Amino acid sequence: MRIRAESDGSKGSTTKSPPPVELERSPADKLVDGMSFGQLCDEFQCISSPSVEATCRQLARDILEIRDGNRALGTLAYFVKYKDPLRSFQGRLKYNRPSWTRTALENPTVAVRQMEMVSTSVLRIQCTIQGRPKLAAASFVGDVRVNVTSTFTLNQISGQVLEHREEWDLSGNSPLAQAYFWFSRIAYSTVEAGKDTSELVQGVSKVIDKNLGDDSNIYVDPTDPKKFFQVDDNRQKDIYQVGLVLALLYLLVQFLKLTL
Repeated sequence: MRIRAESDGSKGSTTKSPPPVELERSPADKLVDGMSFGQLCDEFQCISSPSVEATCRQLARDILEIRDGNRALGTLAYFVKYKDPLRSFQGRLKYNRPSWTRTALENPTVAVRQMEMVSTSVLRIQCTIQGRPKLAAASFVGDVRVNVTSTFTLNQISGQVLEHREEWDLSGNSPLAQAYFWFSRIAYSTVEAGKDTSELVQGVSKVIDKNLGDDSNIYVDPTDPKKFFQVDDNRQKDIYQVGLVLALLYLLVQFLKLTL
C-alpha cells in the first residue's frame, strides 16, 4: 500500500472555549503526524510491532529536516549497513557526520513524495532534494534537483534499520547540474572514505598501543628473583603489519569504487 506525505488542512471549531495552548511544532512534525499509517502498514506491523511505525515516522522526520549531528540514532541498528552508488559503510555513528545535502547545496529543501511498505520488513521512501550549488564558482549551474529512493530493511520486532540503500535519479536536470552533482558527490565520498581510513588506522593503533603496554611477556628469572627476562613475541609486529595491510586494502577498494 502507498501513502503520500501531505499536511493536514485546518479544522473548524464548534466550541466557544479558547483553544488549548500547544507547543510550537516544526513543519516536519506536523507533516509526519498527519500521515495515516493505517494505509502504510499491514495489521501485523501496526498492531504487533508498533516500533515499526515509530521508526517510519522518525525516518521521515530525519529526511525532511535533513538532520546530521542530531539524527535519531536509536532507529538504526548499531552495525547498520549503508550503500549508495559511490559509498558504503557500516555503523550508525557515521550517520552523525555532515551530509552531502548540507555540504554541497545552499539552503536545500526536501519533499517526501511517497512512503511504501514493499514487504513486511522493507520500507521505501521517495523524496526530492533541491538546492543551489554552495560552491560560488558553480553558481551559474542553477538548481540541482535529485530524486532519492531510500530503501530501509527493518527488524520487525525492534523496528531498527538493519540496511539502508540509496538510489539517485537526476532526470530533469541540466547537464551542468548533473556534472555538479557527480563532482560534489565524488568529492564528498572521497573525503568520507578518508575519514573511514583514519578511524580504521586509529583503531589499529589503539590495539597496537594496548599490546605494547602489556608486560605479560616479562618474567622473573627463577634462579635469581632480582633478574627479569622478556620473551621475544612477534605478535605485536604481526598486528602492526596486519593493520597496515588492512588500511592499504581499504584505500584500494575505495579507489576502485570511484574509478570503475
